Amino acid sequence: MDIRQLRYFVTVSNEGQITRAAKKLNMAQPPLSQQLKLIEEELGTSLFIRNSRSVELTEAGMLLYQRAVSILNQMEDTVMEVKETGDGLRGQLSIGTAKTVAAAYLPERIQAFHSQYPLVTFRIEDGHPHEVVKFLEDRLVELAFVRFVSDLSLDYASKTLHIEPYVLFIPSKWEWDPSRTSIRMKDLEDIPLVMFVRENKYGKYTAFHDACIKLGVKTNIVCESHDAGIIFSFVAAGMGAAVLPRSTLAIHTSDNIKIVEIEDCPLQNKISLIWDKNRPLSKGAQRFIEYFD
Repeated sequence: MDIRQLRYFVTVSNEGQITRAAKKLNMAQPPLSQQLKLIEEELGTSLFIRNSRSVELTEAGMLLYQRAVSILNQMEDTVMEVKETGDGLRGQLSIGTAKTVAAAYLPERIQAFHSQYPLVTFRIEDGHPHEVVKFLEDRLVELAFVRFVSDLSLDYASKTLHIEPYVLFIPSKWEWDPSRTSIRMKDLEDIPLVMFVRENKYGKYTAFHDACIKLGVKTNIVCESHDAGIIFSFVAAGMGAAVLPRSTLAIHTSDNIKIVEIEDCPLQNKISLIWDKNRPLSKGAQRFIEYFD
C-alpha cells in the first residue's frame, strides 16, 4: 500500500461514494474500485460496506481512515518543511478570516509582507467565526483571524490583536437626543432591535441575547440575521437598532447610522489571530505572525 492508494481511500471515505470520489480524483471509476480492492486484499479485511449508491466504513476501515489522514497530513507537512529548508520564503499562505476583521487588519500587513517576500502569495477564505475555526480544523488554512467574545476559550495557539466594547448602532433618522451619548442595558427594553444571530449544532446563538437574559433585560427583537451587512441596512433604513462590536461598522460605513455607548454591557469582543499549535507552520506563516507584534 502506497501514499497514492491512501489518498484514494481517504477521498472515497470523505465522499461516501466511489463515483463522486473518482470525479474528484479526476479518474475513471473502475481503476479506483480496483485500487480499493487491492488495498482490502493486502490487508485481508473489508474496509467498506458497499450499498447500491454509497459506501460506509467498516470498523477496520475507520481505523485505517484515522491513520491514513494522519499519515497524509504528516507527508504534507514534511514536504513543506523540506521545500523551505535552505530556501527563501515562497509558496502560498492560506488565511481564514471574518470579513470585518479582514478589512481592519489584513490589507496593509499583507501589502507590507508581500513587499518584503514577493514570492509568497495569499489565499483568503472568509466566513463566520465558527466557519473560520472549521477551516483551521480541516487544514484549509494555516492561520485564522477570528472575532469572539472574550470568554470563549479556544484550543489553539493565539495572539490577541484587539479587545473592544459592544455598542448600540441607531438609525440617524430616529429622533434621538444628541446629548444622550450613552445608555444602560435596561434602556434597551424600549428600543426595537435587529439582532445578529449565528447557527451551530445546538441551534441559534447570540452572546448579546444571552447576556440580556442573565441581566433580566427583555429585548424587543423585530428582525434576526446572521449577516452584519443586512443588519446595518435595516438599521440605516430605520427598522431598528443593533448591538454589535464597535469595529463591525468598518466595512459597512453609513451616514445613516450613529453610535451610542452602552455603559454596563458585560460583553467584550476579542479579535485574535489563531493557529493549530500541533501543526508545523510554514516559514511564511511564522513570519506573517511576527507582523502582528
